[in-house]
Amino acid sequence: MSTETAAGMDVEDELGSDLGRAIADLPEYERFVEAKRAVERSEAAQEKVQAFERTREEFMLARQTGDATQEDLRDLQRAQESLHEVPVMAEYLDAQNDLEARLERINEAVSAGLAIDFGDHVGACCQD
Repeated sequence: MSTETAAGMDVEDELGSDLGRAIADLPEYERFVEAKRAVERSEAAQEKVQAFERTREEFMLARQTGDATQEDLRDLQRAQESLHEVPVMAEYLDAQNDLEARLERINEAVSAGLAIDFGDHVGACCQD
């Protein structure tokens, strides 16, 4: 059952849009977006991303065929560490963590108003 506003928008859609706009105005979100842009503009970061993706794809293929070794896993971990050492990537990951923490607090506030942990129930069916 949905209720429409004067503009013909469902109340649920309007609430969702309002929440989305409010989230977009958060300092954590703005920092995340800027950090993402910095990673996208950074040639060094993009080179490391591509190297990591190649190594990851090779590892996944080797794992699917049963040929993955511990050395392959170490190579993947080294590629990831090398990527995370790029300053703009480190900033991006930090911004992402801060945004996720803020979104979790928002989820908790929404869940408190509903008397359920909505985040734990998304996609679940018929839980006891």
